[in-house]
Amino acid sequence: MEQKYFKHESAYVDDNVEIGEGTKIWHFSHVQSGAKLGSNCVLGQNVNIGNNVTIGNFVKIQNNVSVYEGVILEDYVFCGPSMVFTNISDPRSKYPQVGAKFYKKTLVKEGASLGANSTIVCGHTIGRFAFVGAGAVVTKDIPDFALVVGNPARIVGWFSEAGVKLVFDKEGIAHCEKSNKTYKLENGIVREVE
Repeated sequence: MEQKYFKHESAYVDDNVEIGEGTKIWHFSHVQSGAKLGSNCVLGQNVNIGNNVTIGNFVKIQNNVSVYEGVILEDYVFCGPSMVFTNISDPRSKYPQVGAKFYKKTLVKEGASLGANSTIVCGHTIGRFAFVGAGAVVTKDIPDFALVVGNPARIVGWFSEAGVKLVFDKEGIAHCEKSNKTYKLENGIVREVE
């Protein structure tokens, strides 16, 4: 059977893995058993995909990122270089917590971008098209379209689906020329409007 994805010769792909057509797995990366990767993904150098991780289509994971079991990445997620996921909230070497029953789930929704060296503390959801700034530490759920920075991460603005900073008028309406989409800010939540 013809392999429909690219794997560099230094990368390892375990048995019982699903990898979509057009996906590229680069130098020194490892995809562990039970993982499911969609089509047209790019895994940079030294990326580790843990057991049973689910990754959507068109996901880009930059160098030195480990996606641990319990993390789900939807379509078009971007993981910047050396950003960090966790899957246990209270780790102790002396009292190991091994296995999925101990892992807190993390969901990164469609189109979200996680900046270089950011940290996503487990058990949270990153909203659709949210943008986590470089070095930010996420300790709570992030709403759709939010731009967050700092430690702990806090909302400092809003981005469109296309990554354009949204500037809202007096009625709470903003339009993105790049995506030709309109957004409304109401009660601290941004949503797309027709």
